[in-house]
Amino acid sequence: MVGLPARGKTFTARKLVGYLSWLGYPTQAFNVGEHRRVTVGPGQSHEYFDPANEDAARQRAGLAKDALDDACRWLRQAGRIAVYDATNSTRERRRSIRKRAEAEDFELLFVEIVNDDPAIIEANLRETKLRSPDYEGVPEAQALADFRKRIAHYENEYETLGEDEGAWVRLRNRGAQVVINRVYGYIVGRVVFFLSNLQVSDRPVWLTRHGQSVFNMQGRIGGDASLSVSGAEYAQSLAAHVRDAFPAAANLDVWTSTLRRTILTAEPLGLQTGSWKALDEIHAGACEGMTYAEIERSMPGEFQARRRDKLEYRYPRGESYLDVIHRIDRVLIELERYRTPVLVVAHRAVLRAMVAYFQQLPIVETPHLDMPLHTVIKLTPTAYGCLEERVPLAPQVEN
Repeated sequence: MVGLPARGKTFTARKLVGYLSWLGYPTQAFNVGEHRRVTVGPGQSHEYFDPANEDAARQRAGLAKDALDDACRWLRQAGRIAVYDATNSTRERRRSIRKRAEAEDFELLFVEIVNDDPAIIEANLRETKLRSPDYEGVPEAQALADFRKRIAHYENEYETLGEDEGAWVRLRNRGAQVVINRVYGYIVGRVVFFLSNLQVSDRPVWLTRHGQSVFNMQGRIGGDASLSVSGAEYAQSLAAHVRDAFPAAANLDVWTSTLRRTILTAEPLGLQTGSWKALDEIHAGACEGMTYAEIERSMPGEFQARRRDKLEYRYPRGESYLDVIHRIDRVLIELERYRTPVLVVAHRAVLRAMVAYFQQLPIVETPHLDMPLHTVIKLTPTAYGCLEERVPLAPQVEN
């Protein structure tokens, strides 16, 4: 990462780690600020970041090297992609990183985050830095004043990326402009595509399963069943909840799958909805419409194979959880591009994959996440994690 403080580097780094890990590439972030807080403790004032403070400058350089050492060690031992999250604001610092990457035979991509819009910078300050452990318990006005002075120290020596600095991508003003330099290859191409659509924003995403269906009542999987009486009641409860929790509903985008139970659940909202085939439930192939007891009796080998590995198990002529993850990739890219809140009405397997992405959970946990019926999940991404709030709505029913 490259960029001045409060430009969205850490938010971008976290989202990138989550996306690549979710796709199955072992990825980890190495944040120099977190390394500093662990090593010397949080709460350093702006003087600590003044280049004229020689003792602090030496200490900060050592901390940056230690974090880079950790990243390289991880790549050598187990990792595929390391995100080195620091300002890396001078050509000299970036030259040393490039030399290290060449010595280790690692491929290197710089991602520069540039913001020169005062409104965006101010929003980043208030949305992220006031939540930073460095300013825990510090009055807001004092924290903002100190951090602005910290930014000024970096501005005095900042050097933007040059064409001679290898492969890089520059994102300006939350993706308003994207500049790409010497980028080649599949994985880095996926990185650039993802970053080009990412909005640095803490706008919420709402997720819910459809209301209870007739198949849910019978314990049957798949199919295109309609809602049960309880499911229709939930659709009304969801509409009331949305009106209460989000008064400006006209600015809310609603996405459903193409299956009846999600479309009927969203209908009482009275809003125009977008239906995505990619949001359809995991396809059970030859097992569509069966109960798990019926599968165990008639296909014991399939039943045991699914029990052993729910992530990679693929139903006969159907899908696996990994298939679902790759199927909804384009939905998540589109979701990240949006600046307004979105409500997604979908299915258990799909929503498990989406929650795993936003919460940056290990991919193997995806098939086991709790995803009850008649519950709204509100996810709010931040630079320091993803806030999750679950609100059960009446009527409560079994999955």
